[in-house]
Amino acid sequence: MSHAATKPIRGKRHWRKVFVLAVALGAYPAFVMVATYSQFFAVGLPGGRNGPADAYRHSLASAIVAYTLSPRCVDWVTAVMEDDGQGNAARAMDAHNNRLGARIGAAADSWNAMQQAVLAAVKNGAIDARSSDQITWLAPAAWQERLY
Repeated sequence: MSHAATKPIRGKRHWRKVFVLAVALGAYPAFVMVATYSQFFAVGLPGGRNGPADAYRHSLASAIVAYTLSPRCVDWVTAVMEDDGQGNAARAMDAHNNRLGARIGAAADSWNAMQQAVLAAVKNGAIDARSSDQITWLAPAAWQERLY
């Protein structure tokens, strides 16, 4: 078989590998979102945006990523998606809770322990908490009842 005849086969294999990689990369964020939102809906916290529910969603998603991959992935996502907490109070809150969630996830011994630790941290959270060990959210006047 000539070189020209094998080239299209190599091209198909390359695109097949790219496709499989793309599916795998898309599956992980979907897994994180499903795992996060299934718990989010189950706990029924108020303040879907800027409140306790938002804090729970951010800290849980970050814990899941740190538990299943690495806290460094959470650092990267926080830097990109939350501008590393710069710009406004909501971004600062999200970045703070992402970092705490990542620490919880990295230290967890099991999936259930991780989930319980995040929920306990949120239950011990407070409005405008400044401690790096306490979940925080904004005052109720800033809350919006939405899912993101």
